[in-house]
Amino acid sequence: MNANQYATTAVESTETKCFDHPDEVRQFPKGKLELVKIGGATVGRATLQPGWRWASSVQPIAKTHSCEAPHFQYHVSGVLMIRMDDGTEIKCKPGDVSLVAPGHDAWVVGDEPVVLVDFQGMIDYAKSL
Repeated sequence: MNANQYATTAVESTETKCFDHPDEVRQFPKGKLELVKIGGATVGRATLQPGWRWASSVQPIAKTHSCEAPHFQYHVSGVLMIRMDDGTEIKCKPGDVSLVAPGHDAWVVGDEPVVLVDFQGMIDYAKSL
C-alpha cells in the first residue's frame, strides 16, 4: 500500500485555533459550550458544573425526549454519567474517550466540573431555535 491509500480526507491548509478565543459560546443552565471551527469541522469544549443534567439543563432548549446528538468525546476532567434510552449506563472519567449514540441523558457526578472536548455532535447542541 502507498500513502495515498491511507488518506481519507484531503487537507487543504494547516491551521491552529484555541478555545481561549472560540468562534461561538453558548450558555445554558450550569454549563457552557465553546465552539471552534477549523478545517471544515466544528469542535466543542463543554464545561458542565456540579448539578448539571442534560434533562433539566438542555432538554428545554432541544425540546426532545433525550439528547439526539451523537458524541465522540475526550474527557478532560470531572466524572460524567451517561444513560442510554435502553437503560445502559457508562461512567466517563478524565482520560476516557467515549462514543455515544443518539438517545441518552447525562449528568455530572460529584463536586468537580466536567470538561470535555467533543469532535462530533456539537454543531446544534444547546442552540436556541
